[in-house]
Amino acid sequence: MTSTQLATPRIPGAARRPGRPGVALVVIAACQLMVVLDATIVNIALPHIQTALSFSTTDLSWVISAYTLAFGGLLLLGGRAGDIMGRRRVFVAGILLFTLASLLGGFAQEPWQLLAARAVQGIGGAIASPTALALITTTFAEGPDRNRAFGVFAAVSAGGGAIGLLAGGMLTEWLDWRWVLFVNVPIGVLIAVLAPLYINESERHPGRFDAAGALTSTGGMTVLVYGFIRASEDGWRDSLTIGSFAAAVVLLGLFVLIESRAAEPIIPLRMFADRNRAGTYLIMLGLAAAMFGMFFFIVQFVQNVLGFSPIQSGVGFLPVTVAIIVAAGLSQRFLPRLGPKPFMVTGSALTGTGLAWLTLIRTDSTYLSGVLGPMLLFGFGMGLNFVTLTLTAVSGVAPQEAGAASGLLNASQQVGGSLGLSILVTVFGTASRDEAAQQVPEFMAQADPGQLAAFKQTGRLPDPWGDIVLTQGISSAFAAAVAMAGLALATALLVIRVRKSDLEALGGAAAKAGPAA
Repeated sequence: MTSTQLATPRIPGAARRPGRPGVALVVIAACQLMVVLDATIVNIALPHIQTALSFSTTDLSWVISAYTLAFGGLLLLGGRAGDIMGRRRVFVAGILLFTLASLLGGFAQEPWQLLAARAVQGIGGAIASPTALALITTTFAEGPDRNRAFGVFAAVSAGGGAIGLLAGGMLTEWLDWRWVLFVNVPIGVLIAVLAPLYINESERHPGRFDAAGALTSTGGMTVLVYGFIRASEDGWRDSLTIGSFAAAVVLLGLFVLIESRAAEPIIPLRMFADRNRAGTYLIMLGLAAAMFGMFFFIVQFVQNVLGFSPIQSGVGFLPVTVAIIVAAGLSQRFLPRLGPKPFMVTGSALTGTGLAWLTLIRTDSTYLSGVLGPMLLFGFGMGLNFVTLTLTAVSGVAPQEAGAASGLLNASQQVGGSLGLSILVTVFGTASRDEAAQQVPEFMAQADPGQLAAFKQTGRLPDPWGDIVLTQGISSAFAAAVAMAGLALATALLVIRVRKSDLEALGGAAAKAGPAA
């Protein structure tokens, strides 16, 4: 008998270098980090992009919006594609599309070229991100190993925004704005090469794409996100804003009707029958709304009022990342014994407390006295919640529906973030205009001729009057963010229940040794 006859044939789709779950987790987490980073890394480079490509101020906002619209609108379809076609295959395809778009965006010479690349980046991210989360469910057995993997994934998801601000500052200041896009290319290529080596292909669940459901859900979510972005720019009474919301109601209503009758729905509505899972999606919606606003407005404050450079402002967010990682580790360790509710309640309460503290911010506040403390509270609360929400959303879901469940969780985060930021920007704008109306007479009485001439040309108040207006607007926006965190806290208190079956699913054999629900 030859050695060839003795050799065991490799199972189709099996990893070429199996038995290394740690490496597989690094590959999956690296994908999520790259996708999450892209939501914030570009922010600090926007002034340089505006100068280089001659964007108008209004059009510049679409550098962010093009990515958010595509990413938020296609997440559900991306999760379903992984279930049907194989998650590793779809994961790699999404990464390669994201990488190619990053390369093309870095070489953009015209505004439309960059906006098109950002939209394709969003499509690639929407394909890869829910598939990455679903791959954890097929790579790690339910219990402590999966909990630890989700802990790493959630920490990367939650802390990636702060890391993106730091990375964006360094790349922009030390190299060039194009590198906030080019940096994705080597990372993406490496992930695409390593994935077949260390990650097994998931079992494919033959079926049809729910074309009608995909069209209405994607269209409805896209116009919903667009409506909120439009509202932040042109107001809630703008005709396109109102039209977008009306279209979203119609499309999403049709989506629910189609899904209730479809044989193979893109989102099985029975997932919402579980009150813990439904509550998880609502909590994520509220917390993401607050989180996007917190990052956006603190960056404005530390750069425009405290005078931080891009790199300094990025470094200033590192304590948030540390707090998130510490809290994520604690939650994944004790979650099997205590269940999700204590972590959701405590995390939401800490998040709301941190935001309430930020409402006290003033022009004479310093980083240590007015920013660091509330950011630590906020970060610790978010860390407790992200791991818990991630585990609860996919716990007990049938393998063929894991992609849809994780896609819906990610969609809740993106839609919540876009919704929250647009509302907070609207609150900020109203409060800023009211404060400016009070500051202008004082400015006119004290300004020198040069300041008066500049004000007539730009319409912007110089410092210290401008700082007062900005800070008042930020403080008011954080007051609205407290209400969003309050929605999450109320949901955790009134909707989430601790059940013995959940403890057993989360902890496996370890949960049986813990207290009964």
